[in-house]
Amino acid sequence: MRALAWHGKRDVRVDEVPDPAIQKPTDAIVRITSSGICGSDLHLYEVLGPFLDEGDILGHEPMGVVEEVGGEVTGIAPGDRVVLPFTICCGHCYMCDQQLYSQCETTQVREQGCGAALFGYTKLYGQVPGGQAEYLRVPQAQFGPIKVPEGPPDDRFVYLSDVLPTAWQAVEYAAVPSGGTVAVLGLGPIGDMSARIALHRGYRVIGVDLVPERLERARQRGVEVLDLKDHDDDLAETIRSMTDGRGTDSVIDAVGMEAHGSPGAKIAQEMTGLLPDMIAEKMIERAGMDRLHAFHLAIDIVRRGGTISLIGVYGGMVDPLPMMTLFDKQVQLRMGQANVRRWVDDIMPALTGDGDPLGVEDFATHRVPLDDAPQMYQNFQEKKDGTVKVLLRP
Repeated sequence: MRALAWHGKRDVRVDEVPDPAIQKPTDAIVRITSSGICGSDLHLYEVLGPFLDEGDILGHEPMGVVEEVGGEVTGIAPGDRVVLPFTICCGHCYMCDQQLYSQCETTQVREQGCGAALFGYTKLYGQVPGGQAEYLRVPQAQFGPIKVPEGPPDDRFVYLSDVLPTAWQAVEYAAVPSGGTVAVLGLGPIGDMSARIALHRGYRVIGVDLVPERLERARQRGVEVLDLKDHDDDLAETIRSMTDGRGTDSVIDAVGMEAHGSPGAKIAQEMTGLLPDMIAEKMIERAGMDRLHAFHLAIDIVRRGGTISLIGVYGGMVDPLPMMTLFDKQVQLRMGQANVRRWVDDIMPALTGDGDPLGVEDFATHRVPLDDAPQMYQNFQEKKDGTVKVLLRP
């Protein structure tokens, strides 16, 4: 089959690779019809190369049609249309019973000290081949796949793999009071969808980014937008002036380690690409490689007693935090990988009812063949050609 494989920093290629096969009775094989490129894929493209091997297949936002199932898979059958959550979980362990599916004890990558295995995402999360491919082996298929109805286009459902539940969890964790205000830092795919969900729930949303196309997309949906280029020195004060001097009730940090505003950390990140993998791995794990500009802004912006929901991916271990400020402001903080299956039943009515309240059918800015994936990774990383969300069609 054809699949997008990692070959080095900023070097991904569509290769011919062996077809996947059933390996365990809880496996399924799915023919992929759509697969997204995620903002966190850019971490693999740019920073997290030391945790990849050449030939690793990327992608964790797929959907498709079941081709084959193992003997212990009864909930789906060949011909079913399914979305595949990026987290691989069993549905019956202690953590899954708590609906903490991203911490599944059956697939936890204990040798790396990490949570549940993920599709297409480094040694840290199990090095499971990903879904930017023509076919995908799906472990734990007795629980993971989400059956969706025939008829509507893939765009209606594909975001159940990651974008929708991740953004839904971001808003849930933000604990916005009824009629309250939330600031969303970063209007890439997750921040954009978080803003849409918050608006859908009746909250006032202030969105911050520095990419014109992202700001305009959010503005058209009813978000009050601020261009960080115009407010890099006074963003928190500007937002306080918009919220009776207090700051927003909640802040969603949808940026993570892609943050603008820390050139020293950016240089340090880039230096890891020049080091041997063993040294670079330890540097990334232990040396605080994250660029915390967005998180520090969130702490400044949120009102006293408010909540910060951290959904952007962070990777370092020893980042300095302003603990005195967090304590003094009585800030509540929630974070973590999305527990995808936890939110599906809540989200599905917005996808299967009348209309398209979250705008999923026109959420993608680009829909391209799999062969175009290398160019789209470059465009997405460089924020060129209005690239906000890409769907690959294998």
